[in-house]
Amino acid sequence: MANVFKGRSLNVIEDFSINERRYLFRKVMELKKAIVCNDEETMSGFRVDDPDFGIYEVFLEDSTRTKESFRNAAKFHHAKVSELMCSSSSINKGESFADTFNMLSGYSNRIFIVRSKVEGLTKWLSEECGEYAVRNALPYKPAFINAGDGKHEHPTQELLDEFTFLEDQDMDFSHIHLALVGDLYHGRTVHSKADGLKVFDSVKVDLIAPEELMMPESYIEIMKENGFEVRIFPSIAEYLASGDVAKMWYFTRPQLERMGERILQKQDILRDAITFKEQFLPLIAPGTKFYHPLPRHKEHPTIPTFLDKTELNGWERQAINGMYVRMVLLSLIAGKVGSDYEGCAEDVKDYRSEEYIISVKPQDNVRKEKNYSEGVRPIENGIVIDHICKGDSPSEIRNHMRLISSVLNLDESKGGEWVSRGSDGKYKGIIFRPGDYELSRKDLKRLAAVAPHCTLNIVRNSKVESKFRTHMPPRIYNFSDLSCKNEACISNPCNGEGVPAVFFRTQDDKYRCAYCGKVHSFKEIWNKRG
Repeated sequence: MANVFKGRSLNVIEDFSINERRYLFRKVMELKKAIVCNDEETMSGFRVDDPDFGIYEVFLEDSTRTKESFRNAAKFHHAKVSELMCSSSSINKGESFADTFNMLSGYSNRIFIVRSKVEGLTKWLSEECGEYAVRNALPYKPAFINAGDGKHEHPTQELLDEFTFLEDQDMDFSHIHLALVGDLYHGRTVHSKADGLKVFDSVKVDLIAPEELMMPESYIEIMKENGFEVRIFPSIAEYLASGDVAKMWYFTRPQLERMGERILQKQDILRDAITFKEQFLPLIAPGTKFYHPLPRHKEHPTIPTFLDKTELNGWERQAINGMYVRMVLLSLIAGKVGSDYEGCAEDVKDYRSEEYIISVKPQDNVRKEKNYSEGVRPIENGIVIDHICKGDSPSEIRNHMRLISSVLNLDESKGGEWVSRGSDGKYKGIIFRPGDYELSRKDLKRLAAVAPHCTLNIVRNSKVESKFRTHMPPRIYNFSDLSCKNEACISNPCNGEGVPAVFFRTQDDKYRCAYCGKVHSFKEIWNKRG
């Protein structure tokens, strides 16, 4: 049986399915026991043990814990372990990421471990370097591991967190009740949990942070879409007063320095809300464990050091587990273990099967005299786009019609736009352009993306010859005027990498960037503005 893990990249936690992660955790338990017992035979079954197999660390952002954990995990494998010295590399001289990593891919480097402030970087590199490998007939496709990208995700931290939770509940995947405490706004370790905790069958999450540090709404929505029970509390004190308290608490360090002077002026109040205090101890149930991705703030730790020698301390073992998890992850991607996995690779949805441009049979229609709509005469030949942004305000509709005209290259054509009000009292926009128009499938896709739920009428000789209704496409790509608005995203033009934007539709009819995960409305993904 083919090893479904070999050569895979881990850019976000969802790149490994639930069953694949459960398999990984069982292997981590197996290897950890072997290392503790010095079982060399079992350990050798995990080792790559190939001096020509290249594992490359590239930390474009400072790190100690993750970097050293990966370094020691890589050395366990008796492979070629290298490090890019970023301070003296050409990346700091304006060289593109693609050129740098393509070059390194050609030097027998099979796995790249990358940390960066640029969100979605490893996903882009796994695509770009994969094509480079094909073009140059390399015998392998390099794999990438995201070791943290901006405020986006930290999937290997999520793996070690999940393993530690499981270790503390005897590898029971049936449920988890977890409190997330601290800076939930910036913390990529907690953002990864929005999808990562799906490894448990039933999930209850308590979010504990003041409003300024609360989890972004987009991640809360993902949790709810995933079926999690989510509760929100502004402070530890109010959480404890609720009477329904988790036995697993996950703390993060407040990153108030990222939030400007206004926040710094009230930092004492914010820190107080998320810092555990000695007087809270009598309210904590026996068997409760605290976790932290480390390091703690030396002056203002959310888990004070007086707790280090108590039974609450789960964070030290959590940090040690990082090395074991990363050892196994490297084994899987290298293909050393994984051949006994009984599942298969996660199915990839075929978006081509979903139709979002619906052809509708036009009704028999003959133009009647004086059949005007608010002073606008029907056209004899041309296009009419109706039901635009129905339900929005007139000003919102007019603004968006200017964008539609720009996106569809209708700005230089005669015709016009107007806002009308239907019998249901809701406003809607209408764009009309007289003339001979031949719209391609790509044109229709652009219309569906920029004006979902509209109706397109193609008029010939005063009759509607063709009629289409549009729905939001499941994904949008291959348009040069698309842009993710997150400036930290690899696909944002400000990063100069020329990465084409790609968006996937969410359950609530918005678009999520394929690289950084930022959620946009269909009105926000375009560069053009009329």
